[in-house]
Amino acid sequence: MMRMTWMRCFAWFYSRVDDVLNISGHRIGSAEVEHALVEHSSVVEAAVVGRPHEIKGEALFAFVICAQHVFSSTELIRQLRATVVLHIGEFAVPDSILCVPELPKTRSGKIMRRLLRQIALGVKEGLGDVTTLTDPSIVGTLQDLVAAMETQVRFP
Repeated sequence: MMRMTWMRCFAWFYSRVDDVLNISGHRIGSAEVEHALVEHSSVVEAAVVGRPHEIKGEALFAFVICAQHVFSSTELIRQLRATVVLHIGEFAVPDSILCVPELPKTRSGKIMRRLLRQIALGVKEGLGDVTTLTDPSIVGTLQDLVAAMETQVRFP
């Protein structure tokens, strides 16, 4: 007599709803892309947010903290994109990757993604309450870096 056994396998992904992005019809969590970026040996920490894109729906914008003595270069950005393709796929490659000195964090160490979204959109005024940040000056620094990145000429 043969006995049939059914096995069920469930996978639960815990994430906040505002961290799920819709990129060209693919729903992906920002944590997945952040994990792929941190897999690169030059990256210490990463935060990914979405911003509107006229064709894709949303485009990924990655803020990356590099290891000591590693500086932003076109080769590093190319390697980071290749790392994301290797771990997730072509659709998850961030449109913009910005190497930053620090991320806006609360005193408890949580990244303020709300601020990162507004900074990625280029918002200068009306950022809301920033009194809980460990270093409020980082907001101005990130705004300047994003503005400088947007004015650079891009070549394919």
